[in-house]
Amino acid sequence: MRETPPEPNEREKLVTSENNGREQGDATESFVAHRNLLFTVAYEMLGSAADAEDVLQETWLKWAGVDLDTVRDRRAYLVRVTTRQALNRLRTLGRRKESYVGSWLPEPLLTTPDVAEDVELADSVSMAMMLVLETLAPVERAVFVLREVFDLGYDEIAEAVEKSPAAVRQIAHRARAHVAARRPRGEVSATESREALAAFQRAVETGDLQGLLDVLSPDVVLLGDGGGIKQAVLRPIVGADKVARLMLGGLVKLPVVMTMDPAQVNGHPALVIRLDGELDTVVAVRFEAGRITGLYAVRNPEKLSRMGEETVLSR
Repeated sequence: MRETPPEPNEREKLVTSENNGREQGDATESFVAHRNLLFTVAYEMLGSAADAEDVLQETWLKWAGVDLDTVRDRRAYLVRVTTRQALNRLRTLGRRKESYVGSWLPEPLLTTPDVAEDVELADSVSMAMMLVLETLAPVERAVFVLREVFDLGYDEIAEAVEKSPAAVRQIAHRARAHVAARRPRGEVSATESREALAAFQRAVETGDLQGLLDVLSPDVVLLGDGGGIKQAVLRPIVGADKVARLMLGGLVKLPVVMTMDPAQVNGHPALVIRLDGELDTVVAVRFEAGRITGLYAVRNPEKLSRMGEETVLSR
C-alpha cells in the first residue's frame, strides 16, 4: 500500500513561501521593466489608451501564472502575450467602431519629450500614421507594428500572431506596401511643424482668414471626433476655404473664453483648446511641405483622460 506523503513541516512551508514570494517578485519586476514597451505595442495596435491598459491587465494575469523557469526570453514572451490579447480586443473594437457616431480618431496622448526625439517611434504613433494603421486588417497591423516599429524577427512575430514565418514575411510585405501608399509624403522638421502650428494658432485667435488659408494646404482635411457626446463634424471636411471658415465660425464665435495652448501630443506638436478653462478639444496636425494637410480634432471626453499627465512610450 502506497504511503501518503507527509505534510511539510513549518520550515519547509516557510521555504516554499519564500520561494513563491521571490518568484512573484521576480515576475513583477520583469513586468514593470517592460511595461512601457508593452503599453506602446498595445496602444499602436488599438489606438486606445484605455483598451491598451486593459490588455496590460490581461497580460499581467497570464504572466503572473507562468513558471518563469520555462521562459527563455521574458521580453519576447511578454510582447507575444500582449500582441495576442491586443488582437482579440482589436477584433471586438472593429465591431464597436461600426456603430461609432461620426469619425473615429485615436485617443490622443500627452507624450514626453523623448518620444519626439525618437523619430521612428514618433512617426509610428502620430495621429496620421495611426489612422493609416486603422486601414490594415488586425493581423497585418500586428505584423507591421512588431516588425517596422519594434524590429522583432519574423520567427518571434510568427509565434505572436500564430502564423508561419513564411506567412508573416508575406503579410509584412503586403502591409508595408499598403502603408507606404497612404503615409504622409516628405519629411517635415520639428521647427517647421512648430512654426506652421504657431501661424495656424495666431490666425484662429485673431480671426485672420487669409492667414489661415496661407498655412493650410489647398486639399487639407479636417476630421472631428465627438463620439456622439460632443458636437463635431460627422464627415471629413475637405479644402482650405471650407476648413478655414468652419474653424473661424465655430471657434471664434463661441460665447465663452477660448484658449489655445501648444502641446506635445503623440510625439508631435499639437494644440489643446480650453473653453472657460476646461479641456475641450485636442487638435493634432499633419504637415507636408510646410503646410497643414490634416487636422484631427478630438472632442470626445472619454478620449481626453490621458491629457492630464505625460504618457511614457518606448521601444
